[in-house]
Amino acid sequence: SRRRVGGGGSAPRPADRRAALRARARLLGPGAMLNSLFGSACTLDITLDAEANRRTAPLGRDRKGEKGYIFSDGEDVSGGALVSVRPGKKLEHQGIKVELVGQVDMLNDKSASYDFFSITKDLEPPGSMFESKQYKFKFGAVDKQNETYCGINVRMRYFVRLVVIRTYAMNITKEVDMVVQNLYPPPELNHTIKMEVGIEDCLHIEFEYDKSKYHMKDVVVGKVYFLLVRIKIKHMELNIIRRETTGAGAQSQTDNETLTKFEIMDGAPVKDQCIPVRLYLTGF
Repeated sequence: SRRRVGGGGSAPRPADRRAALRARARLLGPGAMLNSLFGSACTLDITLDAEANRRTAPLGRDRKGEKGYIFSDGEDVSGGALVSVRPGKKLEHQGIKVELVGQVDMLNDKSASYDFFSITKDLEPPGSMFESKQYKFKFGAVDKQNETYCGINVRMRYFVRLVVIRTYAMNITKEVDMVVQNLYPPPELNHTIKMEVGIEDCLHIEFEYDKSKYHMKDVVVGKVYFLLVRIKIKHMELNIIRRETTGAGAQSQTDNETLTKFEIMDGAPVKDQCIPVRLYLTGF
């Protein structure tokens, strides 16, 4: 028998090669095999049109360092898409489309995720491609009333998705996220907040804040009155807590996340003492 140079063994027989291919097919499965054969025919790229001064914002805590352009309700969303066919390859498809999607993504239960908003535009009818092609798209005056949000258990995102539809293999997709933030005029009525808490015959505290609604760069101004103090108090602090509720009815789940803590008193107060409060919300 003929030996391979430096191989130290005989060349594999055709029957052995066929057996190896069958074993690999069983390991990968038919869908993965087709995708491995046809998945390298092209690559996709998609970009959003944005002015030089358009602001950006982080996409979420699970995508550190990534930012997206900020859009607001009613704004157009436009951009360009590129389908790059590899040299010498043929891309057979059942159509090419671009989608603008609003999605609620349940981070702990992917089966509960759903699209609450979707617009589709066809870019190419079914056929074959032998060379790369660029496309322009525009979604006019898009309704985006819900804002982007990334929390503990849920994420709400807007993204544009480019899709190459195929029959015998997995669709080829490419997504680019954007951030939706809406600005509203200040409320005409903004009442003060007054609360009383305490322990019977031991502690009686009254809180007062100048208003009940704040914007993200506002200042919380208020006072804390100690009307009755018969227990030892070491210190007092204000916490900004974000409360997140997902689901409905018996399936609802509520989580609290402390964004910051701000100490406003160190030491024991006395009766009728008033502690001023001034908490800047910038950065939270």
